[in-house]
Amino acid sequence: DNQVLPIFRKFEIVHFLKTDARLSNNELPENVQKMRCKVYYEGLRFTPHLEKIGKKVVSILRKKGPFLALHLRYEKDMLAFTGCTKELNKQEVDELTSMRYACPWWKEKKINSTQKREEGLCPMTPGEVGLALKALDIDPEIQVYIAAGEIYGKEKRLEGLRAFYPNLVKKETLLPSSDLGEIKDHSNRMAAVDYIVSLASDIFAPSYDGNMAKVVEGHRRYLGYKTTIRLDRKVLVTLIDKYKSGKMRWDEFSDSVKKAHRGLMGGPVERLKIPGKPKEEDYFYLDPEECLPKMYPSSQGKRSDKKKH
Repeated sequence: DNQVLPIFRKFEIVHFLKTDARLSNNELPENVQKMRCKVYYEGLRFTPHLEKIGKKVVSILRKKGPFLALHLRYEKDMLAFTGCTKELNKQEVDELTSMRYACPWWKEKKINSTQKREEGLCPMTPGEVGLALKALDIDPEIQVYIAAGEIYGKEKRLEGLRAFYPNLVKKETLLPSSDLGEIKDHSNRMAAVDYIVSLASDIFAPSYDGNMAKVVEGHRRYLGYKTTIRLDRKVLVTLIDKYKSGKMRWDEFSDSVKKAHRGLMGGPVERLKIPGKPKEEDYFYLDPEECLPKMYPSSQGKRSDKKKH
C-alpha cells in the first residue's frame, strides 16, 4: 500500500505488467464483471491524437458508403512465426524460415506447413479470404479496409483478394503522410488506428485469431452484437481446396460456407468455460456475457468454433 497507493494518487492509473493471462474469466460476482466492462469498453481510451486519426479514417470511409474491416494477418513476421507457406515461392519460404530460426524466442522451428494449414492453424491468404467472403454473399462493391501492417509480398499478394473485392483501402492510402506523422514508425500506434476503424466498421472479419481480433469481437458484442465474421479456417481450407480442385460446384461451396458460419457472426453465444483450464477457455473480453443483454434460453447456444489456434 505504501508503494502503490501514492503512485495511483499521483497518476490516477497503474499499469500492472504480465497479469492479463492470469485474470479470471468466470465465477466472479456479476457486479465485478460489469465493472471490468466499464473499464475495458468505456473507461479506457486511446490518446486524443490517435482517436483523431482513427475517427478521420472512419469519416472518410463513411462518406463513401459501408465498409468491412479485414484484420489480415499476412505480415512477414506472422508468416515466419507460424511457418505457413501457402502460395509462397521457394525464395520467400527460405527467407521466412531463416527469419524463424534467427529468433531464439520463437521455440517452434521445424514446421509442416501443409499439416498446420489443414488443422486451421494458419492465417488465411488474401485470396482465400476473398473467396470465403464472396461465398458468404458479402457485397463485392463494399469498401474493404485492410487493418494490418505491411502485407508480405505487398500489392502483388493482394491480387487474389482484389479480384473479388476491388475497393481495397488502408490508412496509408486514405490519409496524407503528414496526418500519420511519427506514428508510422510505431506498429502499436498504427494498430490502435486499425482498432478504432475496426470497431466502427459495418462488418469486421479477422483472418487469424489473436488478441486484437478477440478484443474487437468482444467490444463489438458489447456495442450491440455488431456483425463480426469469425472465419472457421479449418473448415474453409478444406472447402476451398475441394472447390478449386473441381470437386464442388460454386453453389455447393457457397452453401457449405454459409452453413459453417451461421453461429460465427458475432451474435449471442455462451462463453466457453473449462474449469481449471483458463488458458483453453474463452477469455472474458472475447464474450463478456455478464454485461450483455440477457438471452432467451432458446436463442442461447454453445460456441461452435472453439479450437486451439
